[in-house]
Amino acid sequence: MKYGYARVSSTFQDLTIQLEALEKAGCTIIRQEKVSASSMRGRDELATLLEFLREGDTLVVTRICRLARSLKDLQDIVHLLQEKGVNLQAIEQPVDTSTSAGKAFLSMLGVFAQFENDLRRERIAEGIAKAKQLGKYTGRKASVDIGAIKVLANKGLGASAIARELNIGRSSVYRSLA
Repeated sequence: MKYGYARVSSTFQDLTIQLEALEKAGCTIIRQEKVSASSMRGRDELATLLEFLREGDTLVVTRICRLARSLKDLQDIVHLLQEKGVNLQAIEQPVDTSTSAGKAFLSMLGVFAQFENDLRRERIAEGIAKAKQLGKYTGRKASVDIGAIKVLANKGLGASAIARELNIGRSSVYRSLA
């Protein structure tokens, strides 16, 4: 039995092309979601599919990056599939874990996906650093009024009392007073 998995990173992106390709590949059931693949957290449809797959089944994706963005997540998924006796295929890439060449290519793609992810993070960090240098990036607005915390602390209130008074966590009080 062939099962498909389609994913895009954000809600405004469209899954139509992936869904059509998976149907054309013979997938009888296709799970889909609009969530980032930067981690396994929050990917309920993938978790359901991984739980459901049985020995002899095949999980089909259009490209490996639809399944995982980090090498560790990809390796974890592939290991789970191997333990269950499930093959993995990517329609647009020569990945088919039922063959030696497909397994080798999968490993190479995983390394490149991780590399691409790391480069993206570096570019974002560089952009933020440049914006800070130019005074255009100040970060998120403070969610805690440090002045109010200090006033209450000077009145002799403890961290728990300040937290209750301002409806914030004690750890926020401790961080502000440090």
